[in-house]
Amino acid sequence: MEPVDINAGAYYLRQLRADRHLDDRPALMEAFADPQHRRYVLNYRLRTPDEATEYVTLRAAQWACDERCSWAVAEPATGRLLGEVGLRDLDLRFGTAEASVWTHPAERGKGIAAVALSAAIQFGFARLGLHEIAYRHDESNTASEVVAKRAGFTRVGPEDRPSPTGETLIRWVLKPS
Repeated sequence: MEPVDINAGAYYLRQLRADRHLDDRPALMEAFADPQHRRYVLNYRLRTPDEATEYVTLRAAQWACDERCSWAVAEPATGRLLGEVGLRDLDLRFGTAEASVWTHPAERGKGIAAVALSAAIQFGFARLGLHEIAYRHDESNTASEVVAKRAGFTRVGPEDRPSPTGETLIRWVLKPS
């Protein structure tokens, strides 16, 4: 599927970029270097421009293969990267996905994640025909709990298996209304 840009009101959701017009790589490396970010995002390390380029390329390839819809959450006037939101583990046949979101450390606490997540969810239900979107986070990640509530998810409870950090993993679910 082709990437789709979304007007999310105060924010603009677009594909991650690393080109002569817009380069998200420095902001990606800053975010992924943050200790709080590294605590919960264990499967990616973006320490160099090359690693950040690979990440941007991976996200574009995942769009193309219908594996994941991923958007840079950007400031509309400048295009500055504020975070990332996505629908991963897409199963278009069964209409399911798992939502994920993170915010750049300098932008936390401003409500960006909930707005971006709500826009991605709306896309998933309206454009992809999803029937259920899950959201999971480590129990200690209270910011993610707030985001889940603001985005309208219903808490299902703890999962049987722990998260990659070894913590209890809390699962939330949202179905179209």
